[in-house]
Parts: sequence; structure tokens; C-alpha cells
Amino acid sequence: MTYRVLLADDQALLRGAFRMLLESAGDITVAGEAGDGREAVRLARELRPDVVVMDIRMPEVDGLAATAEICADPALRDTRVLILTTYETDEHVAQALRAGAGGFIGKGIGAEELADAVRTIAAGDTLLSPAATRSLVARFLATPDDPPAHESGRLALLTPREREMVALVATGLSNQEIAERMFLSPFTVRAHVQRAMTKLEARDRAQLVVVAYRTGLARVTPQSGRASAE
Repeated sequence: MTYRVLLADDQALLRGAFRMLLESAGDITVAGEAGDGREAVRLARELRPDVVVMDIRMPEVDGLAATAEICADPALRDTRVLILTTYETDEHVAQALRAGAGGFIGKGIGAEELADAVRTIAAGDTLLSPAATRSLVARFLATPDDPPAHESGRLALLTPREREMVALVATGLSNQEIAERMFLSPFTVRAHVQRAMTKLEARDRAQLVVVAYRTGLARVTPQSGRASAE
């Protein structure tokens, strides 16, 4: 399988470097490049890439606004966004996930890690496994305003097992890790997670995590600042 990527960064030199890193992986091809958020949205609609690798700080329209526009477009439901930026702040992580991004990583990442990140995002998973990132995301998403009524209402559609799976996904566990913890097969876990995503109208695991924190299915343990499942 070959993954098609759209690169969005206002620095042509960096786009060139990322292109070489990604295409050296063998199973990734760069379908296009954008120098600002507006162009990224236009090219995403034109090219329908599997993943948009998006910088945050760009002229005209920034990466967060472009991410929100891409993720809100029903025609781009199969296109995922990976935020790749120098500015790994708490606020940016939370804003990126709320906008619908599937992951958030720093530009210091290596070639192999970047390729793995693209594959992970393309598969519909999210890059929230590092403990530090989980903690930052949880701290922002665990204490928002009251969740929208439609989010709270949809929780009633979940079975007890699905609620449990959503809470575990929110702690950053992969399907394999959840399977080992629950003594289930990864296929069974994936089926439960997919059904929960459909019921909650979440386009990917990142949005599932946002819903989990906003509705209280997962929260930060005050003593440790780490994410925990309810």
C-alpha cells in the first residue's frame, strides 16, 4: 500500500527535506506541497491525500484553521491531518486535537519516526501515546466548558464495553495494549472502538479522545497529572 501525503509548510526548504525523508520510506509518496493554510485546504480537496502533514505557523491561514476546515469537510472524511511543528505548546496540542487533527509531533522527529507517524495517522489511529503529550492534552481537555448536549446525549448510545474502550483509548493505549489488558483479541477491540466512533460521530481516534475528556469518560488524576480512565 502506498500512502499519499500533502505537505503544508511555508518554508520550501523544509518541505523539500520532508519530501525526501518521506519518499525514502518506499511506501509513501508526496502528492503535493502547500505554502500556506489556504493552499493546503484547496489542494486537500483537489488531491484527496491520505494524510496532510501540517505546520501551524503559516501566512494567510494558519495550520490550525486549515486543519479545522479540512476536518469539517465531509468530502475529506478519509483525509487525516498530522500536525508537524516547532511549537509544541500545551495550547497548540489541545487546539490541534479539537480542530480534528489525528496527531501532533515536533519537527525534531527522525525520518523513520515521521514515516511511522504518517502510517499511524492514515490508519485512523492517533499519536497520543507519549506520556508527556497525554498529560498535556488531558489537562486542557479535562476542564473545558460543559460538553455540548449532543456529545453527552450520544454517550447513552454506547454499551458499557464501548464506554470502557473509549476511556482506555483516551489514556493513549493502542488496540494491542487494550487487548492485552482486557484479555481480548485486537480484532475485538478494534470492532468495539470502531462502533463507538460511529455512534459518537468521531472521524478518528483523536476525536474520540476529545469526546472522552469533554464528557468525563476520562480525566486527569489530580495527584499525578496523568490521564486515567473512569
